[in-house]
Amino acid sequence: MQEKILILDFGSQFTQLIARRVRELNIYCEIHPFNKIPEIDDSFKGIILSGSPYSVRQEDALHFDFARYHGQLPILAVCYGAQYVAHFNGGEVLPSSTREYGRAHLHYIEKANPLFKQIYPGSQVWMSHGDTIASIADNFEVIASTDSVRVAAYQISGTHTYGIQFHPEVTHSIDGRQLLENFLVDICGCSQDWTSDSFIETTIAELREKLGNDKVVLGLSGGVDSSVAAVLLHQAIGKNLHCIFVDNGLLRKDEYQSVLDSYQHMGLNIKGIDAKQRFYDALAGISDPEKKRKAIGRVFIEVFDDAAHEVQDVKWLGQGTIYPDVIESLSVKGPSATIKSHHNVGGLPDFMKLKVVEPLNTLFKDEVRRVGKALNIDDNILGRHPFPGPGLAIRILGEVTPEKVAILQEADAIYINNLRAAGLYDKVWQAGTIYLPVQSVGVMGDERTYENVVCLRAVESLDGMTADWCHLPYDVLAKISNEIINNVKGINRVVYDISSKPPATIEWE
Repeated sequence: MQEKILILDFGSQFTQLIARRVRELNIYCEIHPFNKIPEIDDSFKGIILSGSPYSVRQEDALHFDFARYHGQLPILAVCYGAQYVAHFNGGEVLPSSTREYGRAHLHYIEKANPLFKQIYPGSQVWMSHGDTIASIADNFEVIASTDSVRVAAYQISGTHTYGIQFHPEVTHSIDGRQLLENFLVDICGCSQDWTSDSFIETTIAELREKLGNDKVVLGLSGGVDSSVAAVLLHQAIGKNLHCIFVDNGLLRKDEYQSVLDSYQHMGLNIKGIDAKQRFYDALAGISDPEKKRKAIGRVFIEVFDDAAHEVQDVKWLGQGTIYPDVIESLSVKGPSATIKSHHNVGGLPDFMKLKVVEPLNTLFKDEVRRVGKALNIDDNILGRHPFPGPGLAIRILGEVTPEKVAILQEADAIYINNLRAAGLYDKVWQAGTIYLPVQSVGVMGDERTYENVVCLRAVESLDGMTADWCHLPYDVLAKISNEIINNVKGINRVVYDISSKPPATIEWE
C-alpha cells in the first residue's frame, strides 16, 4: 500500500507548492479540498492544512472537523490552518497590528522540539498573513517566535499537532525543506520510497489489472504528457494500445512527420491522420479566440471519434491528464468548477461512450519529465517546449487561413532553429512566434512594402503559472529578425514581447 500525506486545501495560492515540496522528498501526497476529505485508511501518514485567502474571523470562514482528525494522525497546520486550529480551540486570532508579509527571522526556537531539528535561531522564514495568533490555549506551547510574532509556531502539548504562521514551502523560508522533512520523516514516519522507478512499476501493474485485455485509444500530440502516458500504457498492454496522431494543420513546420517518425521508432502502435482541411474549413471566418478553441476541439473530437471507430471493441480513452489539471478542475468552496475549455476530458461527449484512463493524473509536470527520463524517452520529446492544444491557431490573431499558417510556420522555424543553434532552446521554458493582424510600411531594395508583422515570445518559468520574459542576446535577436524578413515572403517587421505573466499571459490568445 502506497503511504501518503493528505494536504487539505483551503484555497491558498501556495497549496500546489506544498505538494511539490513534499514530493521532492520522495513522499507521495494528495491535495483534497477541505470539504471533500477522503476516507482515512492506514496508507495516510499525516495531514497538512494549507493557507487561505480567507480569515478565520469571517462569518463565512472555511470550517472542517478538526476534532475528528486531531490525535488520529500528525497534523502540520500552515498559516490559515494554524490560525484555525488555535482560534477554535481556546485561542484568539486578531488583525495584525503590523503587516506580516515578507521575510522575517526566528529569534526564538524550542531547540528540543522535533519540528525544528537542525534549525537554529536566526533562520529566515516567509510570512504572508493579515491576521495573527494573539493568544493560545493553556495546552498549546509556543515553539518558535520572531521579533514581531510571538506565536510563529506552536505544538498542542502531548500530541503531534503543530501550527506555523510562516510558509515553509517557499524558497524564501531558508530551512523550510528541513522543517517539512522533520515533520514528514521524523514525526509522520514516512519512508521516502516514492521515486520515478517505483511509480513506473506500480502504475504498470495497476494498468494491467485495470485494463486486462481491453483496447485503449489515445490521442498523441507530440508533447511530454501524452508521450509518457503512451509509453506507460504500451508497457502495460502492448499492441492493445492504439495511438492516433492528428495533423490539424496547426502544428509547427514539418512537425507532423518528425513526431510520427519518433513515435514509430519507440515501437508504438500509431496511426497518423491528415485532417488539415477539416480544421481549416471549421476555422474559416472565425476571429474570436474562444470560438477558435471550441471549433478546433469539436473537429478534433469528430476526427478522433472516426478513427477510434476503426478500432474493433475499443473500451477506453487514454489521456495525458496531469495533476494540476485535476486540482484546477475542483472548487474549494463547493461543487467542481467547470473544467477549462482546452482540457480534453472536459470536452468528451456522451456519444463516445468510452471509459477514461489517466496514468499521469497524480503527477506534476516536472515529475512527468522525470518518469519519461526513467522510461528512456527521447530528450527531444521530454525537452520540448509546451505547445498550446489549439496550436498555431491562437498564435494567429484574427482569422486563421492556410496562407497565414504557412507564413507563421516558416518564421517560427527560423526562430526555434536559431535558439537551438545558439544553445538557448533548453534555457527557455517556452518560445513561439505570433502572427499579428497588423501591416507596416517597409523598404526592400528600391521598393516600398506594406506587409505583415510577427512577434517573438520567449519566457522563463517553472510551471507556467507565472513567467518572466527572457533577456535573449541582442545579436541573436538581430540574426533571427534578419533571417525572417529576408526569407519569409509577406513579413517585413519583427518585434519582441517583453511582457511578464502577470499581467500578460504567455500566449496572446
